[in-house]
Amino acid sequence: MKIQNAFRVGLVGTLGVGLGLLILLSITQLSTILTYIGAALFLALGLDPAIAFLERHKFPRWAAILTVLCVVVGAVTGLVFAIVPVIAAQAQQLIDQIPGITQLVVTGALVDNIQAVIPAINVQEVVNTVTKFINDFVSDPVKVLAAAGGVLDFAVKFASGIFGVIIVLILTLYFAASLPSTKRALYQLVPASKRERFSDISEQITESVGRYVVGQVSLAFVNGVLSFIFLSIIQAPFPAVLALFAFLFSLIPLVGTISGSILIVLICLIPVISSPLTALVAAIYYIIYMQVEAYVLSPRIMNRAVSVPASVVVIAALAGGSLLGILGALIAIPVAASILLIIKQVVIPRQNEL
Repeated sequence: MKIQNAFRVGLVGTLGVGLGLLILLSITQLSTILTYIGAALFLALGLDPAIAFLERHKFPRWAAILTVLCVVVGAVTGLVFAIVPVIAAQAQQLIDQIPGITQLVVTGALVDNIQAVIPAINVQEVVNTVTKFINDFVSDPVKVLAAAGGVLDFAVKFASGIFGVIIVLILTLYFAASLPSTKRALYQLVPASKRERFSDISEQITESVGRYVVGQVSLAFVNGVLSFIFLSIIQAPFPAVLALFAFLFSLIPLVGTISGSILIVLICLIPVISSPLTALVAAIYYIIYMQVEAYVLSPRIMNRAVSVPASVVVIAALAGGSLLGILGALIAIPVAASILLIIKQVVIPRQNEL
């Protein structure tokens, strides 16, 4: 290849690289907005099965959306008003127990109790390391000022999170209202010869995502309710708060239930507010519950949602969590299911025709 004008080639190449870097920088700057859009679209697809159900029963689209929105908002509001007073009272009880927990730490009784439960770990060494870190931290005024800045940064991020939740809810409402027209507009961009096939696969993907969201929330709700009942029976500390932890953690696929269970058991290990026996009973319960969820509840609830091999579930959840945090872990499994569906219905048949 003969280069007629090296300067022109270099200029065009430099402009191309610069344009690529500008696009990547723009995507990075818009990552928060793109995350909001992805979360809202995910929630809209989750609400779509309920909206479609009402539409099949002669509800207009706007009435179906309004009904589903009122039911969801009403359920969340009722849950908040029912749980918040209990959580506030139990949180106050936890605050009242702080002096006793502090006394246990000072006297070493807490360390001895934890050491008796977990003999494989040198608990005293861990406590000494944490204590030394705190003393060094407090003695350095620069670090104290940095901590104040960290608190301010946390407050700003908390406010941004609240704003983000509001934006996601508004976008969810708009996406749910315009989902059919949006899909029809998207289908028009596909060549007419492939439009029917593309729309069929797209409908399967959106339906599976919607059913996945409903199934995951259902599993989390079951875990939260059963946790509250069981923890109340064994007189565990703060059963409402711990049940809320169980519900929220169970929304995270793959690792959510076991993470929430470990947290609840560790809270039950605190001697002032509970006992090792209560923690042991709770641990046994959650081990049994996780087996029941894995082999009974999850197959029955999720059998119509997504069908993904266990190894792909693990890889997808880890990759999604690394890229987008909790949101990435939530959407990773339906995304993996969508990719598998495309491979089965598009790639493999095309390969078989070659």
